[in-house]
Amino acid sequence: MAPQPNQPRHFLSLLDLGLEEAQGLIARASELKRMRQNRQEFRPLADRTLAMIFEKSSTRTRVSFEAGMVQLGGHALFLSPRDTQLGRGEPIEDSARVISRMVDAVMIRTFEQNTVERFAAHSRVPVINGLTDRVHPCQLLADLQTFHEHRGDIRGKRVAWVGDGNNMCHSFMEAAQLFEFELRIACPEGFEPDPDLLAAAGDRCAILRDPMEAADGAHLVTTDVWASMGQEDEQERRRIAFAPFQVTDAVMARASQEAIFMHCLPAHRGEEVSASVIDGPRSVVWDEAENRLHAQKALLEFLIPH
Repeated sequence: MAPQPNQPRHFLSLLDLGLEEAQGLIARASELKRMRQNRQEFRPLADRTLAMIFEKSSTRTRVSFEAGMVQLGGHALFLSPRDTQLGRGEPIEDSARVISRMVDAVMIRTFEQNTVERFAAHSRVPVINGLTDRVHPCQLLADLQTFHEHRGDIRGKRVAWVGDGNNMCHSFMEAAQLFEFELRIACPEGFEPDPDLLAAAGDRCAILRDPMEAADGAHLVTTDVWASMGQEDEQERRRIAFAPFQVTDAVMARASQEAIFMHCLPAHRGEEVSASVIDGPRSVVWDEAENRLHAQKALLEFLIPH
């Protein structure tokens, strides 16, 4: 999404980046990771402040953004609806106008995609989507970084998504378009991804009903919890529907010999993935989780003027 003159650059979905920009962010994330490992001080965002608005709870998003800003020399403010006027009915547009006059960037983790879009439309500073019910683009940057570090270029590869057609699935669909890989989505009937996003992905994505078929020859197998935040009342219905869609050793055996397993976490062993897979030698979930820090540092450096 190209910014208008004098308008900030936002990151509301993965497709707000061009391919070269996304590749550059991944390369920069790995470089920042090496710098961190070598204890090389790098503080380009000294005196910069990131406001972090959380309407959904979080572990990885909060820790990675907050630690990342500190490591880049800046500061992060945690804002919850309980502590601000956002939870007392102040219009999103007004909150955006006020908060963006006081900070250098805003990260929002919320329910509706429309919330981050409305906020961004009235913000003077970059707005980052830390997760919505529609997409989770920051996680995809980390996932793509992790794949590149372990297996190189993902272009032309096959990715198997097993489970719910949720926000993570949607972001993998956008990644398939941007990075030109094949995405096979194995999900039960009634739990397909958004039809408009599926249509936009074209022949990059296919819906299947068999996890084994989806994993056949895949270079990456990935999944997510069966019931996301806000779907707790559907948990039992989903547990029954998704029972045949667990990523097991048998599913991984159908994938390429070089296949790796990812999960955005938190994970429920014995539900969407067996313990033997997530804790096994083909799992890269801990590198994937750590890379949230490095990918988001690259994103902050990219978006915040300094």
